[in-house]
Amino acid sequence: MGWLEAVVLGIVQGLTEFLPISSSAHLRVVGEAFGWDDPGAAFTAITQIGTEAAVLLYFRHDIWRIITAWVGSLGGRRKGDPDARMGWLIIVGSLPIGVLGLLFQDDIETTFRDLRIVATALILFSLILFWADRIGAKQRELKDLTVPHGIGFGFAQAMALIPGVSRSGGTITAGLFLGYSRAAAARYSFLLAVPAVLASGFFQVYEALTGDTEGPGISWGPTLLATVLAFGVGLTVIAWLLRYLDRGSFTPFVVYRILLGLLILALVLAGVLDPNSATTSS
Repeated sequence: MGWLEAVVLGIVQGLTEFLPISSSAHLRVVGEAFGWDDPGAAFTAITQIGTEAAVLLYFRHDIWRIITAWVGSLGGRRKGDPDARMGWLIIVGSLPIGVLGLLFQDDIETTFRDLRIVATALILFSLILFWADRIGAKQRELKDLTVPHGIGFGFAQAMALIPGVSRSGGTITAGLFLGYSRAAAARYSFLLAVPAVLASGFFQVYEALTGDTEGPGISWGPTLLATVLAFGVGLTVIAWLLRYLDRGSFTPFVVYRILLGLLILALVLAGVLDPNSATTSS
């Protein structure tokens, strides 16, 4: 991976991680469009450490409050604290993606990166998001979160193991179906992603350092640059999206996803894009 490629992909990662349009799909497509080798699932996971660092910074007060309350609840001192409860719900909600990520790791790094799968996921889940945004009651806030809802959010997040679904898009869609407001669903999707994304990213770092990474090798200099850029851009996107959701709908993102999915399918059918370049490079 070259430095220019790292700059472009780092910016793309930061721009798309928190919007419901799938960062992994964009990294996959942008690289193919420029004729670059697929950066691989390892690159995606490591650069996501940068975007999650943006979450940690933006929500630092909330996260610190949740952590301290959760630790206090272990000793029985803060059992009824809503922040402690939120900590437990984030842990419970992180289990599905952790288990499924390990079970389907090989498919995630190869088969699921087929551009036809990516395009289909973009289109299909955009329609589901549109439906959820139309029928969702949008009356519940995070204080109303229950254990069953937390598990539901977790399984929705796990769908993002397929490029094109979108981690934030999947969890936000689940939140809308469950009656949560747009902003509440988005905030919880950001918080829920922290354990899973950081665990995945550092696991990929470990595998790269030990030589166990599947697919393309890691170019550490460019990858670290991309991670830093993803952090800076992602921080800006978080602030913008939460302001936007106070008054805006998800319709623009739905339209964008459908158009992008159709464009990818058209370019694959025309032979411009190779749908299997990622699956054959590992």
